[in-house]
Amino acid sequence: MAGGRLDPAGGQYADKVLNSCLVFDEQGKRVARYDKIHLFSLELGNESYDEAKTIEPGNQIVVVDSPFGRIGLAVCYDLRFPELFRSMKNVDIIVLPAAFTDTTGKMHWEVLVRARAIENLAYVIASAQGGYHVNGRETHGNSMVVDPWGRVLDRLPRGSGVVVADVNPSYQASLRSSLPALSHRTLHAC
Repeated sequence: MAGGRLDPAGGQYADKVLNSCLVFDEQGKRVARYDKIHLFSLELGNESYDEAKTIEPGNQIVVVDSPFGRIGLAVCYDLRFPELFRSMKNVDIIVLPAAFTDTTGKMHWEVLVRARAIENLAYVIASAQGGYHVNGRETHGNSMVVDPWGRVLDRLPRGSGVVVADVNPSYQASLRSSLPALSHRTLHAC
């Protein structure tokens, strides 16, 4: 929060905000906070964005144990960095709130959401802001729930509403058993 956080170095209030995803349990207690690590910038035609001017990046990967499985947290532009999601060990569900620009969202949003689900054999719950904003920005929308095989289970292209889908741990375990790609990963020195 701008003006509300002390800067550890100088004791002054920080002039940047954090873009955060919060998780609350069934009693309303906050159990996790993820601060967006990757900050968006774009220079394309008459569009220009640089989140680093106003947002401070986070520096920790966050995974929460829940009654529904292990939930990995990410925010918006983090979606473009597959290594972040692979660092979330044994994650069952990925939660990803976002506000992709309409320009990048048209071509990249669904492809990237489905890719993160497939490569991690995880459910992805991607809530996406869509519409026109006072400052002239247009966000893409297309909220969706994607299963570990990459199938879109439900979507909301734009506007207010809800997407709903069942998370099936047995189905996910079956896929992970049939295609044990997560256990096949090897790292080779370049």
